[in-house]
Amino acid sequence: MKIMLVCNAGVSTSIVVKKMQDFAAKQNIEATIEAVPTADAINRTADWDVILLGPQVAFYLDRYKEAVNNQKPVAAINTRDYGMANGEAILNIAIKLIENFGK
Repeated sequence: MKIMLVCNAGVSTSIVVKKMQDFAAKQNIEATIEAVPTADAINRTADWDVILLGPQVAFYLDRYKEAVNNQKPVAAINTRDYGMANGEAILNIAIKLIENFGK
């Protein structure tokens, strides 16, 4: 699965990405996870299975849903999980979004 995390500059989001990758590796979950700044992310939405927005850019949620034409899951990351860099919770949310999309 391919997970894009949309962020402003990527500093704090790269910590979240690392925690998600560590958890995925421990659980033998094959995942490509990348933090992408908003300036680039909107043009790269086709390459990902799920798009998660950091809380600092959550106001772009509708814009990203439009960009993917509602053909894949797009959601904002919970502020608490993001702030605590809870990679396990965020990865589990991404998995559930993919599994339940369109149901």
